[in-house]
Amino acid sequence: MADMESMGHVSGVWRRRRREGLAAAPDAEHVRDAAVESGGLGGAATRGVLWMTVQKWITRLGGLATVALLTRVLDPADFGTVSAAMSVLPMVYLLSDVGLSTYVVQVDAPSERALRTAFWFSLGMGVILFAALYLCAPLFAAAFGIPGVTTALRWMAPAILMVSLSSVSIALLRRRLMFRELAQQTAVASLAAQVVAVVLALNGAGVGALVGQLLVSMGVGSVLAIVRARWWPRWGFSLIDLRVMAGFGSQVVVVELVAVARAWGETAIIASVLGATGLGYLSIAKKLIETVQDLSASAIFPVATVVFAKTREDVEHLRSAYHRALSACYTTVSLPLGLVVAAGPLIVPVLFGGGWGTSAGVAQVLALAAVFTMGATLDHGLFYGVGKPGNWLWYSVVIDGLTLAVTALTVRWGLLGVACGFALVAFGATVLRWFLVARLLETRATNIATPLVRAAPIMIGSTAVGLLVVVLTSGFDDLLRLVLVGVAMSLVQVVLAILVEPAVAVDLLRGLRVGRIAPGLVARVEARLPATAAASEG
Repeated sequence: MADMESMGHVSGVWRRRRREGLAAAPDAEHVRDAAVESGGLGGAATRGVLWMTVQKWITRLGGLATVALLTRVLDPADFGTVSAAMSVLPMVYLLSDVGLSTYVVQVDAPSERALRTAFWFSLGMGVILFAALYLCAPLFAAAFGIPGVTTALRWMAPAILMVSLSSVSIALLRRRLMFRELAQQTAVASLAAQVVAVVLALNGAGVGALVGQLLVSMGVGSVLAIVRARWWPRWGFSLIDLRVMAGFGSQVVVVELVAVARAWGETAIIASVLGATGLGYLSIAKKLIETVQDLSASAIFPVATVVFAKTREDVEHLRSAYHRALSACYTTVSLPLGLVVAAGPLIVPVLFGGGWGTSAGVAQVLALAAVFTMGATLDHGLFYGVGKPGNWLWYSVVIDGLTLAVTALTVRWGLLGVACGFALVAFGATVLRWFLVARLLETRATNIATPLVRAAPIMIGSTAVGLLVVVLTSGFDDLLRLVLVGVAMSLVQVVLAILVEPAVAVDLLRGLRVGRIAPGLVARVEARLPATAAASEG
């Protein structure tokens, strides 16, 4: 976790160039950054979160519908095979980039030569890793004990080149806060991929349908990102620039590699004990929880990293913005997660069919674990945005290592045992993050814990009502029961949010522009705010 400034072998010129963001003179990126600032960082951030949320809704709901169809055509072993193969790809993606794109996102002003260096290095690594993955695919298949992984990995290998070609373009779009463009291109790529997956599955492609979905999604998304960024690389490479960027990016890469290694280790442990079928049931449960998270909290991370990077010099402002964002995260995301906890046995059969009942109980426990970890998305963006990935690194090593150890201990009790282990680790990780963030923001850990404590009555109240409705409607059609549970929980969530977290309620009402339709409602909620909070709202 050494700081790059302390590297004794670095020359004075190199250190000066690092502080200046590797920029010798103003360029197009300086102009674009100034345009963002003049347009209002807060407004750009709000629009960014909105667009990323819309994109998540389109891609995840469309993806969920696709999975719901595919589960009726493919069997659990197909999903388990692809899940095992895909657990390898994130590690390869990271090695092809070495965190250089993350450096481009958070640095003050990257020079053209630095951008070219990042591009050509990433492309070169992509070619090498493509060949390595193709040749080593049988070794991964042997490690997982699933022979089909060999073919799946070899089919997936071209995705590495697609990531390498578009990594700098996507980083430029993010640092310019062009999240509308990112959202649009991701939605288009996702929808195209889902169509391909369904067509292939209906024509008996089996595992090939899921692999085709990945390749089309990555290919279309990469092309659109390159075109929209309007940055065309010419030859240029600097070892000095590479060493500076890699000094920061290597810490980011290690963080992600630890997470990928943990996921890979979990996959190997579960596959070796419960087989591809057990892994398939777990992958569907995780897919449901990931969908819920992607429809809400995960939209914050790409925006938060950029915004925190641009406001990191003002600790008080940073602290206030973080606290407010965390409160909103807990108050809003807890609703869909609570719905899974209350109605998981209804959701899974309705979406995936009656043959996936094993995934229901697992999804309920994972949803409970996700309640504790939803703040991790914001914390992740915070540490990267302020330029301290090293702090997040050691946290990741501890928590991911603990998660892997707990998985190895609990797998003997089946998928529910593994899910309960996740929940225990998630609670401990949340407590640890309170102290880490408190130190970074120069405040007390109890202040960081306050948003979760205040949101607890909201989460418990709405989930309890959901469970009650499930019991009272036991004789109804499952789809109707699910609708009734969702409506009841939503109403209770809104009422409790207004009573317990009026500031968050006001933010949400303003963000949705409810004031244009029902100004009286917004005024009544604002009246519940303390005088100091109301003043800050103004």
